[in-house]
Amino acid sequence: MAMIIKATWVSVFALTAVLLVILVPAGEAVTCSPMQLSPCASAITSSSPPSALCCAKLKEQKPCLCGYMRNPSLRRFVSSSNARKVSNRCKLPIPRC
Repeated sequence: MAMIIKATWVSVFALTAVLLVILVPAGEAVTCSPMQLSPCASAITSSSPPSALCCAKLKEQKPCLCGYMRNPSLRRFVSSSNARKVSNRCKLPIPRC
């Protein structure tokens, strides 16, 4: 009986934790993933205008941009002249790192 009650409390605690994660927005918590910027690929690699999704993802990933600029594999994409144009069109200032 004690084992069932303990298991029930653990289940309730786990469910509460999951609901808090889903329902309570995290302040500035962003998972930095350059793959989140994939909607911007065509705008960065060509001169096509950025989509609304691209701008939304770019704004979401703003806290990560300096890290991307420091990464030698990503620097050429996020620091390119086309990337600056995309940033300007999305009304997102390029961060000073």
